[in-house]
Amino acid sequence: MKDFLKKIVSFIIDNPEDLQIKEETVNQLKIYTIVVPQEEIGRIIGKEGKVISAIRCLARLKNLKNQKRFFIKVAENQIEKGFSLPMTTGASGEAS
Repeated sequence: MKDFLKKIVSFIIDNPEDLQIKEETVNQLKIYTIVVPQEEIGRIIGKEGKVISAIRCLARLKNLKNQKRFFIKVAENQIEKGFSLPMTTGASGEAS
């Protein structure tokens, strides 16, 4: 399933090398997390969630034979490049 998801999602996003599919098992439930950069999340979710819904539907069809429970979710890649917050002082919130 992990390879199946990777193949489908790599056709949707601009930079397939930034794609990660994480897999974990919790109480006989497989959880697949699609991890992409923030700017790619909109492509994965789609308008009104139609794209992620279609991905989940295809995964259910692929899973019909083995009847195992699974869940697919989308997460933002937490690697930030050169990101810093402005310094603030006091209660007024003015930048220093």
